[in-house]
Amino acid sequence: MSCHVLDEEQFCLCCQLFLQRSNQLEDGWRWEAVQGLKEGYLRKTALRSVPTDWGPLHKQEGVGLHSEPETPWDSTGHEKENLDLVASTGPDIPRVDMDEEDDGSYTETNSSSLVLQYEYHILYSCSYGAPVLYFRAFTLEGRSLTLEEMWSTIHPNFRLHLQNCPLNAITQQEHPLLGQPFFFLHPCRTQEFMGPVLQAARNQNRPVNYVLTWLSVVGPVVGLDVSLKYSTDLHSTDSLNSPKPDRT
Repeated sequence: MSCHVLDEEQFCLCCQLFLQRSNQLEDGWRWEAVQGLKEGYLRKTALRSVPTDWGPLHKQEGVGLHSEPETPWDSTGHEKENLDLVASTGPDIPRVDMDEEDDGSYTETNSSSLVLQYEYHILYSCSYGAPVLYFRAFTLEGRSLTLEEMWSTIHPNFRLHLQNCPLNAITQQEHPLLGQPFFFLHPCRTQEFMGPVLQAARNQNRPVNYVLTWLSVVGPVVGLDVSLKYSTDLHSTDSLNSPKPDRT
């Protein structure tokens, strides 16, 4: 088995460490246990402003246009990484120019925007030995987005690469724990881009939290930016290479 495969125990440890940091930063992540099951998942909700000239959202009847709100639910914007380039270049991840301000958030100066409410879930996939990002989005009127509309919310810099993937990278299926329709990012290439990152960390004896590192790569593709503050003051206990806690 590849040393880059994440087992469920390691996933839970990474999630625990990630949640501790999220609580310190007041970033809104929490653990959701599923009644009657041992499994659970990480969950976060956020508001996101999407430029309406990216796709068909503005054509939908009854969907109003809104200016970007000032709200604590807004996800803080940071560097957006190109998932396709990560897979081919490994840990030296190039930055994609997306007309970002200093704080990393994307801005449209001459177009209207639509405010959407997103719900993000991070689950563990036994089949792929990796975390998987499930998500869904609603207008402020409460209407859920279709798959076509969800594709239109993906920044054009990412969209072409994702749509050209052998397995359409974003699709819709039943949530494995909730039984509700969700979109998800297919995990088929997770080991491909995470392998070089983890190997480089091992070679340099640097701590790395698999879930945090993975999320910083895939999250921005669907509007979920990870604060750079997560990477400050990391300790050896934040790494998969560190000894696991003594449960005796």
